[in-house]
Amino acid sequence: MPTYNYIYSFNYPENESDLCKLESRHIFDTEEKDKMLFSDIKIDPSSSAFIKKRVDVSLYSDNYEELIRKIEEENIRIDGFKVEYVVLEGDATEYSERLEKLRDVGFAIKAAPDYYKPKIMFALCYHDGTWFFGTLIKDDFEWHKHNQKPCSFSNSIGQIVAKALVNIASRGIKDNTLIDSCCGVGTVLLEACFSGFDIEGCDINWKAYKHTKTNLEHYNYSATVYRSDIKDIHKKYDAAIIDLPYNMYAYSNDEITANIIESTSKIANRIVIVSTSDIEGIITKADLTISDTCVINKAGSLRFARKIWVCEKHE
Repeated sequence: MPTYNYIYSFNYPENESDLCKLESRHIFDTEEKDKMLFSDIKIDPSSSAFIKKRVDVSLYSDNYEELIRKIEEENIRIDGFKVEYVVLEGDATEYSERLEKLRDVGFAIKAAPDYYKPKIMFALCYHDGTWFFGTLIKDDFEWHKHNQKPCSFSNSIGQIVAKALVNIASRGIKDNTLIDSCCGVGTVLLEACFSGFDIEGCDINWKAYKHTKTNLEHYNYSATVYRSDIKDIHKKYDAAIIDLPYNMYAYSNDEITANIIESTSKIANRIVIVSTSDIEGIITKADLTISDTCVINKAGSLRFARKIWVCEKHE
């Protein structure tokens, strides 16, 4: 019988499946499968674009009636509760039966429910012969407000990729310090700040620097941003993110790419790089090991595909 503390429910379109699995490997040390994952690692659903729900498991049993008895014995007296049935892969329970089971759980809780503005959410779910009950934490989608940021570039990475980059670079560990070496308009910084990560940004382009500052101030986020070449930054970080210039708004070539990667490798042991071309040779010359990769592109199109390279400094 599983003894994991948390059950995660994921959702994503097919073209983002590989990115979700890459993120999952680096924050949970395992891939999500069938859009769910059991883990002892605690992650806020709102810090990921793919995690929709987290069940904090408090009770479980392979016997449904026994689980209801356990809930009754907990003597839960929290008014304003609501119970949601979380459907996991392999659960063939019919909708009408799910409603009946939700009523069972509701009657087992000794408090007044609130179906419209609950103060606390509980979850009931079933997987592989076991019933689970616990507190339900859901993505509140508040991070979608960044879609309305004052400044943006048409070729900037989207929020979903930005959130994944932060999680992959940090491995989900809030104590890790991060730097975005080419921060552009600050898309990565916004997502990192929203999720409570310690991040700084750097961009040699004066316009990009001002756009990043404007976007951060718009949401009252606090993060240091350097208007500088990354080679002039000497502070050390646990990890770095590099969304390389695409030779559109900022000129770039292999020499510039190599300088950015080599300079960043001097201040961070772990680097997550986004590129639109094959840079494996440049990464290798920078004395970095590629530990993981992923290709991301818009749905149904390979146009302007980006590749994510997860790199570690040689020991």
